[in-house]
Amino acid sequence: MARTSGTRARLLDAGATLFRRQGYAGTGLKRIVDEGGAPRGSLYHFFPGGKEQLGAEAVARSGAGFRRVLESVLEGNDPAASVRAMFDLSAAALEASDYRDGCPVATVALEAASTSEPLRLACAAVFESWADALEERLVRARVDAGVARELAVFGLAAFEGAIVLSRTARTTRPLVVCGEAVSAVVAGVVAAGAPSAGAASAPEPSGRRASGHLASAQDR
Repeated sequence: MARTSGTRARLLDAGATLFRRQGYAGTGLKRIVDEGGAPRGSLYHFFPGGKEQLGAEAVARSGAGFRRVLESVLEGNDPAASVRAMFDLSAAALEASDYRDGCPVATVALEAASTSEPLRLACAAVFESWADALEERLVRARVDAGVARELAVFGLAAFEGAIVLSRTARTTRPLVVCGEAVSAVVAGVVAAGAPSAGAASAPEPSGRRASGHLASAQDR
């Protein structure tokens, strides 16, 4: 993500990088101030709520930046290939960082979701936004909205889990394997099509319908 000018922005960028690499609890305020090149005492001037406020805002900032990248990657004509590119891009970035940089949100989410409500809400909003981006891309590919949402959640969960496994094992193999599997499911769902809203007088609940499409796609 491009760094913007201003002390406040530098503190957010520094916090986001440090939280992503070494965790929320493992990052002290002094380190954030030093990495951000900010004057002593400036952190509480810009973030009266202290580290928790900075953390929540850094998560939101990082999440918005990654959504822009995600939307750019998903612009391709083939939704399955676009989803695969999402995994491939993350694998390349992870390898280039020597496995230090993973998901911009997951480290904080895993660590602070049960101890800080502001951080939990910030992380949840980011994940929801990313799922929205995936869902919107699938809907543009004429996938039923209910099916698209289920598939977006499935894809995002596989993506996040693959990043954790890849960082832990120091190999991009989990991202490669999950990218292939998720893109195959997406291709199957798109090829199979989904029933239109008026195709039946009593349509199945979206969760059951989505599960059926995912299962049929995986069996192909």
